[in-house]
Amino acid sequence: MKTNKILLGGLAGGVTFFLLGWLVYGVLLNGYMMANTNQCAAKPMQDMVMWAMFLSNLALGCLLALIFSWTKSTDLGTNAKVAAIIGSLIALSADLGNYSMTNMYNNFSIIIVDVLVFSAMLAVTSIAVSLVLRKKEA
Repeated sequence: MKTNKILLGGLAGGVTFFLLGWLVYGVLLNGYMMANTNQCAAKPMQDMVMWAMFLSNLALGCLLALIFSWTKSTDLGTNAKVAAIIGSLIALSADLGNYSMTNMYNNFSIIIVDVLVFSAMLAVTSIAVSLVLRKKEA
């Protein structure tokens, strides 16, 4: 698979994950997240470093594109399952690490919610990546 296609897939994934993050964490779960996490270290919305957040999402999109290109998989269902598993492991690793070393979480249930939400978001993101990767070369 060509590098350009992988980069385009990563870009599609990064944009998709960024928008999903805004919708899910910023709008739908905002109150839940505020109530269940320690806000003392959180930046207010106007102080967030948006370029860094977008690059983080772009890296995640590129990770999916690279994995799917290595496996040569363009099947939406299979890629969504793989992305959900990857998302579960990434979120579980980060959340349990934070839970063990910080006061970031007010309770353990937030970890379960975050792992499920992150996994679902990555599964949806995988669809955008897969659609770009399965397009025929012009």
